[in-house]
Amino acid sequence: MAHTEGVIQYRLAYLPGGLPPGFDPDPLLAAFARCRAAGLIGRDPARYAGYAYGNISLRANPGFVISGTQTGGLQHLTPNQLAWVTAFDTANNALRATGPARPSSEAMSHGEVYRAAPGVDAVIHVHSPALWRAAGHLGLPITDPAAGYGTPAMAREIHRLLAAAPDQGLIAMGGHEDGMIAYAPGMERATRLLFDALARARGR
Repeated sequence: MAHTEGVIQYRLAYLPGGLPPGFDPDPLLAAFARCRAAGLIGRDPARYAGYAYGNISLRANPGFVISGTQTGGLQHLTPNQLAWVTAFDTANNALRATGPARPSSEAMSHGEVYRAAPGVDAVIHVHSPALWRAAGHLGLPITDPAAGYGTPAMAREIHRLLAAAPDQGLIAMGGHEDGMIAYAPGMERATRLLFDALARARGR
């Protein structure tokens, strides 16, 4: 695992502020709690150089709301640990955000999911060795192993896979050890897709 795991690699223009008017964070917070309890989001001193892993987002207008950087190790996520990404530019590796927290290092990848699949409203990025190793067996799309996490190359790979199969619902990140992305029109469905696939991976 690269020593830069968990480190923001894009150029960030951040101004502290609030969340989108009328935004309901409850589905995001509930899904975070479920993934955290299952170890799909978290922090382990023995894994990934001790950095927190995993992040989660919901589409907003404009942009999307995502868990803040290095929040995966928290037992409970609150609205004060969320960021509102209002714009991003993959070609120039740049992102603009506001909200109570700075966005996750994987924010660019989330943005590309929303851009490539207009019907998607929820994205969950987790780390699961069992699911990652079983991705080929389960027939899941896999990003090019040469594309590192949080990079424009990874964002482009995600866009490529979703443009080809926007309804797949789950992809493996070939160049991001144990990394998986679940996406769906709603957070409940994205969570269900993730846990159903995990059950299949463990039972194979």
